[in-house]
Amino acid sequence: MYTVKGKADKNSLLTEHMPLVKRLAHQMKAKLPPSVEVDDLVQAGMMGLLDAINRYEENHGAQFETYAVLRIRGAMLDELRSSDWMPRSTRANMRKVEQAMATLQQQLGRPPSESEVAKSLKLSLPDYQDLLGDSGGHQLVYYEDFHDEDGSEGFLDRYAVDDDDPLKSLLDTDFRQTVIDAIDALPPREKMLMGLYYEEELNLKEIGAVMGVSESRVSQLHTQAVARLRTYLRERSWT
Repeated sequence: MYTVKGKADKNSLLTEHMPLVKRLAHQMKAKLPPSVEVDDLVQAGMMGLLDAINRYEENHGAQFETYAVLRIRGAMLDELRSSDWMPRSTRANMRKVEQAMATLQQQLGRPPSESEVAKSLKLSLPDYQDLLGDSGGHQLVYYEDFHDEDGSEGFLDRYAVDDDDPLKSLLDTDFRQTVIDAIDALPPREKMLMGLYYEEELNLKEIGAVMGVSESRVSQLHTQAVARLRTYLRERSWT
């Protein structure tokens, strides 16, 4: 992997970590709408891998793969942002949902129910649930959430500030604890869903079997849970 001069052999690093790019792309694709092509994620991820290879130095202290994963995922998120894979109308609808949740949370002193959010939006409950279903793939954090207005500063540059170990730096920020607190504040059913999805890594169909609901219903509840989390984070100036 290294030349006689002790420098990292870039070609070897690239070849060795191509499977990592594909694995990360498929993991991300599983949580996105069908309109997103996995090949586009792989291509963006390869650019992230090249960026990691060019930036990485042996004296960083962090394992190369740890560093590369952050750069690869960042490049994939950048690709999603630039391609605007979620229609603007869908994002606008979800912003309205988040705003309604925030207002009701302040008024009620607790997480609002589906019916309460639907009523606030002047929608029937079925129409609100359809809106949630159509917004599958709504993310906890969008890449642009972490950019300055001029787009000059990215997620990694702002939060992974420790060059020796960028992953540790990221996890040591208050962001991680804020997300944990936000999940703890979810209604019990949605909290269980998030645990099954992100900790147990069950797919929507498997979660539906555990919870006794359809796969489409799980998708609706997941989208609603993400909206609640984003509302919580926004109140604490993270998004």
